[in-house]
Amino acid sequence: MMQRPSQGYYADINVTNLVDVVLVLLIIFMITAPMLHSGIEVNLPKTKASTKDLGEGIVVTIDKTGKIYLDDRVVSLSRFSSRLSDLKRQKPAGTVYLKADREVQYGLVVDVIGRIKSLGITDLGLVSEPSR
Repeated sequence: MMQRPSQGYYADINVTNLVDVVLVLLIIFMITAPMLHSGIEVNLPKTKASTKDLGEGIVVTIDKTGKIYLDDRVVSLSRFSSRLSDLKRQKPAGTVYLKADREVQYGLVVDVIGRIKSLGITDLGLVSEPSR
């Protein structure tokens, strides 16, 4: 009886497909990551104690024209309290972050802060840029 030569198995892993998928995912994340940031452009005031990185919470933005945004949606000052109250019920995170352009009138900012405080929200963060 003649023995057949044993056939060895090729035990190498082909990673070409894995590399292709990883590179495509990397490109997708590189394109979409800048879009995750808030789209409202404001010129924030500069301070030594910066609070630019936002955590979980509701973002209230006031641009230089005086428009008020609740999480990137325009809201009038008269409907601000009711919309913020509705949004607070939807998002249980208790923090509200206020981003106001440095050219906005001080009275408008104080009015918005007063409306936020009147809803019983005590955790209010004022967002600024670091001074250089």
